[in-house]
Amino acid sequence: MRRLCVDLGGRSYDILIEKGIIDKGGQYINSKKTAVITDENVNTLYGERFLASLEGDTKILVLPAGEETKSLDRLREVYNFLLEFKITRSDTVVALGGGVIGDLAGFAAATVLRGVPFVQVPTSLLAQVDSSVGGKVAVNSTYGKNLIGAFHQPKTVLIDPECLKTLDKRFIADGMAEVIKYGCIRDEKLFSLLEGGDIWDSIEDVIMTCCDIKRAVVEKDEFDTGERMILNFGHTLGHAIENYYGYGRYTHGEAVAIGMYNITLGGEKIKVTPEGTAERIKGVLIRYGLPYALDVPRNALLNTIALDKKSENDRINLVLLDRIGKAVIKNMPKDEIPF
Repeated sequence: MRRLCVDLGGRSYDILIEKGIIDKGGQYINSKKTAVITDENVNTLYGERFLASLEGDTKILVLPAGEETKSLDRLREVYNFLLEFKITRSDTVVALGGGVIGDLAGFAAATVLRGVPFVQVPTSLLAQVDSSVGGKVAVNSTYGKNLIGAFHQPKTVLIDPECLKTLDKRFIADGMAEVIKYGCIRDEKLFSLLEGGDIWDSIEDVIMTCCDIKRAVVEKDEFDTGERMILNFGHTLGHAIENYYGYGRYTHGEAVAIGMYNITLGGEKIKVTPEGTAERIKGVLIRYGLPYALDVPRNALLNTIALDKKSENDRINLVLLDRIGKAVIKNMPKDEIPF
C-alpha cells in the first residue's frame, strides 16, 4: 500500500493507494450508518463488492452517469436520500465513482446538517489523480461549472488502480488531461515521461506523483486564494468550453486539454511562455487521444469567464507557464486574455 497524508492540522487525512482496496472499504470506514452515492455504471461494476465490505447500516443511491448529474436537481435527490436515511454527523457519506459523483456527494455532505464526514472512493483516472483530493466539492449552474460549491475535506481517500481496467479509452484520455496538467505546472520529469510513451506499467507511480503534487499545494493554500490557483491551468478556458456546449460535447478532461494548449499559445504571444511550449503540449495531447483545437467564439467564452471564480471585477488571475514544470499566476484584464 502507498500512503500520503494531507496535513491540515486537526483535519488531516490519508490518501491510500492499493490494488483491491475497493473490496476493503469497511476497514477504513467506521460508522454506524454509511450512505453510498454512486452512478449506474460504477454500481454495476463495484456496487455489490463495495457494500459487502461495509459493516453497520448501509444504503446506496444510484444516479445516472454523466456530467448532467452534477446539478441542483440531483443534489435535491441526494439530500432527500440522506435525510430519509436519517444520516447524522457521526455517520459517513461515501462517494463511489468519478469526479461527478465525488463533487456531488461531497457537496451534499458539506451542506446537509451543516456538514457530515465523507470518504472518496474514486474509480476514474481523473478522480484518482485529481478531483478526489483537496476538498473542493460543487455542482454546476446554467451560468457555469462548479459555481455552487464548498470546501469540505474528505475523511479518507481510497484509490484502487485496478478500477482503471474497466474504463473505456475516452475516459482514460479524460483523466490523462489532468496528469498532463501536473507535468506542465509542477513536474518536468513527469511531462518528459508522458512525452516518452506508454506510462501504464508505472500508473501507480503516476497516481502517487499527481496526488503528492496536489497534497503539497493544498497544504499551503487550502482555500484557493494563492498558489492553489495553479491547479486550474487550462481550466479557465476548459470550463467555459464545457458550459458553451451544455456539458455534452466534451468531457472535462477534453475541455481542459483544449484550454491548456490554447492558453499556452497565448502565453507565448505575450512572451510569458517560451516559444515551442504549446507544440510540446500538443504532441502529448495527441499521443493520449485528446483534442487541442478551440472551436468556440471568443466572445462566448469571455461571457462565461466573467463568472469564473478566479475573477474580480474586470480582472482575472490567469494560470500560464513560465516553462514546462513551472506555472505562474498573472493578473490581467479579462478582455486581454490571450487566446
